Amino acid sequence: MIPQFPTYPIQELYLFPYYRTREEYKRATGEEAPPYKPYKPRKHWFDPAAANSANRYITYSHALVTKADGVTPAIGPDRKPVIDQLILLKEDAAELNIPPTEPVAADEIPVILPEIQVPLRPLDPREELDFAFGGAVIVKNLDLYEEISEGGFGSQDRKLLKAIAEKLGVSY
Repeated sequence: MIPQFPTYPIQELYLFPYYRTREEYKRATGEEAPPYKPYKPRKHWFDPAAANSANRYITYSHALVTKADGVTPAIGPDRKPVIDQLILLKEDAAELNIPPTEPVAADEIPVILPEIQVPLRPLDPREELDFAFGGAVIVKNLDLYEEISEGGFGSQDRKLLKAIAEKLGVSY
């Protein structure tokens, strides 16, 4: 079921929880995050079923494609965010790789590898990806977005305004 808002964050499509920090992971699960491997890309999610897969690789049909920095979304020829398959070793799919939040030593230059994006559920035919102000990726609920772009208010907004007007005794 798609959210009943004209637009919503891409996180609504994530197949797995996203943990921004090691501390957030511990609060959510009660477990310590696995040790950080600085030689591997950052990965703030895990697939609990991946470790038990009979396959060596896990293929996710939908994931946001990023530029080389692993963060900035790639822009397709239609000026929309790009979605493609994500293929990971099952060991990598099953494990987090969240860097520690403590600062590095003054003489140490941190190596920040790209981040592995979270697999997404397939888009509903009434959804599409787009960019919001500042380049953030959003999901548009096409039914509700079209309704709002036509008159500025959706059907729920109009119902609420009519109820308020009736309570106030205002004729419309």
